[in-house]
Amino acid sequence: MQFRGCGTALVTPFKQDGSIDETALRNLVAWQVESGIDFLVPCGTTGETPTLSHDEWLQVVDITVEVVAGRVPIVAGATSNSTQDAVSKAKEVAARPGVNGILTASPYYNKPTQEGQYRHFRAIAEAVDKPIILYNVPGRTGANLEPGTLARLAEFPNIAGVKEASGNINQMAEVCNAVPEHFAVLSGDDAVTLPLIALGGVGIISVASNEIPREMSEMTRAALNNDWETARRIHRKYLPLMLANFIESNPMPVKAVLAMMGKIEEVYRLPMLPMRRDTRSKLQKIAAEAGLISKPASAAVEAADFYVYENWLAGPHKIVLHRSSCGQCNHGKGRPVGHDANHARWHGPYPTLSEAREASQHMPGVLIRSECKCI
Repeated sequence: MQFRGCGTALVTPFKQDGSIDETALRNLVAWQVESGIDFLVPCGTTGETPTLSHDEWLQVVDITVEVVAGRVPIVAGATSNSTQDAVSKAKEVAARPGVNGILTASPYYNKPTQEGQYRHFRAIAEAVDKPIILYNVPGRTGANLEPGTLARLAEFPNIAGVKEASGNINQMAEVCNAVPEHFAVLSGDDAVTLPLIALGGVGIISVASNEIPREMSEMTRAALNNDWETARRIHRKYLPLMLANFIESNPMPVKAVLAMMGKIEEVYRLPMLPMRRDTRSKLQKIAAEAGLISKPASAAVEAADFYVYENWLAGPHKIVLHRSSCGQCNHGKGRPVGHDANHARWHGPYPTLSEAREASQHMPGVLIRSECKCI
């Protein structure tokens, strides 16, 4: 089986108590298939798989298989930095009915040599008969899978392709030239899907397709059919969203957007955390501009932010409280700007006026406080 087009690296929805949200997962998988996705990848990095127990890992795979019901191929993630454990996991998931392939990443943290990676993947390939997609993501694993090593691994009949997420377009070009035609080179970065297809790639294992499965599938198919005008139009529209999914560690942004869309609850497992206030505001704006949510509430949140302006040359009024949305002093940066840094300083933001006042109480040398007319 050849994997081609757009496949979604599925998130794993959790409930507030930290358990797997089976209902949300089922709904997400069904929506993906109904939206025309080409294949699904449960239990990859985007699925927070390192935080799943063994039973939970199989539970996510089994639910995905059940809901898909053979309508699209399923490539299940099975990665470990122990070769013995990786082989065991690959064998176990390959035996699950409905699993059509396996995605397995380079051993993380160990930083193996090219020969070490070759033998690791060879051991997996020799242990199973299902197609294997290798996953090269050196930013996460600490080890790059080089084109020459991929060319050697492509000689194994069941090593069917690679998810190439090195971020190095030159390496991607080398990979496309080094491997045989039947070997599927898939992008691991949404934003470079089109360049990789132009070089000879056959698709993407996507994060953004969690949010926009139909659009990512249409963009990928258009490029594969040489309809570059359509592909570029979709790419330009959704590029900000593709990039925004990595303004903090994946899968935090994509889960945040899915929660804004009402698809899942925004729950992570440590060490993943909810997004920072500033990046969440940017993400809401991007999601709204992409048409995924209505105008975000971030504008109201920003209006509720308060800053303390400390000015030692302002006579008796040494502390002034400002609302971040103040039209008198805000230059569009979220707080007033343009003052001499040697004589003025901004403190904040504070989410409420009372917190800003409390903070100003502890500033040394303050005699009198005043407030901007915007308060």
